[in-house]
Amino acid sequence: MPPTILVVLGHPDSGSFNHAIARVVCHALQSQGWRVVFHDLYAEGFDPLLPSAEIAEHGPVPDDVRRHCRELAEADGIVIIHPNWWGQPPAILKGWIDRVFRPGLAYRFEEGDGGEGVPMGLLKAKAALIFNTSNTPDPREQAVFGDPLEALWKRCILDLCGVKNVRRRMFSVVCTSTPAQRENWLHEVNQMTVELFANPENG
Repeated sequence: MPPTILVVLGHPDSGSFNHAIARVVCHALQSQGWRVVFHDLYAEGFDPLLPSAEIAEHGPVPDDVRRHCRELAEADGIVIIHPNWWGQPPAILKGWIDRVFRPGLAYRFEEGDGGEGVPMGLLKAKAALIFNTSNTPDPREQAVFGDPLEALWKRCILDLCGVKNVRRRMFSVVCTSTPAQRENWLHEVNQMTVELFANPENG
């Protein structure tokens, strides 16, 4: 299996800046020699609802979700792209996390731990990039909301699953941005992607 980066996009509008980010990310990775596994969750109609039967580690998982699980487990790096909606990812992306970051695959608890302890991360990926968009000015985001997506991705999800090198960039304010500003942002996306995932041979 060649070195692989999993890229996951969660935005319903195909003309969005999030989609532009995804295109730049995929092109940058491929130009560096990475194999890219890309999922546009809305375009694919991913079902975000977690059935109760799937919660257990060995619960039944449908084939399409099992494929997502396998791709996550095999990925050498991860890129997530989504807007900031109410300080959270869109529901479809949160459902993807619920169904794909499974116990026994993304994390596990020590033997004898009933689930109250700190999990052990299992993911192969050593690094992740998170790109977010927002219509809240950064000073207000930091002062009023405390940037909840920073804690969510870095401390509440990826670190607990074994991904320690996590870089994140929030682009704002998107709704009033100019074409020139968006071009500069996309250049930054390209640079961050190339810098973090510079050498596929080293994973």
